[in-house]
Amino acid sequence: MNMYVSNLSFRLGEQELEDLFRQYGEVSSVKIIKDRETQRSRGFGFVEMPNQDEAKAAMEALANYELGGRNINVSEARQRD
Repeated sequence: MNMYVSNLSFRLGEQELEDLFRQYGEVSSVKIIKDRETQRSRGFGFVEMPNQDEAKAAMEALANYELGGRNINVSEARQRD
């Protein structure tokens, strides 16, 4: 399951985000979206977990979780139209 994670601290790295989600199961990929010009985090990203049950457990446990001084939001990612 691909999850959309928002309200991330601009200082948060992909490894920190992966470590957080790995507590709930296998993580296949993590991508924090960055500004093309400045390479600064845009405050959101995506985490892919292959096991649906583990991903759902992570979404429930991490909803409104404080990370880097901000309460993150986690939801199932939707396909772009």
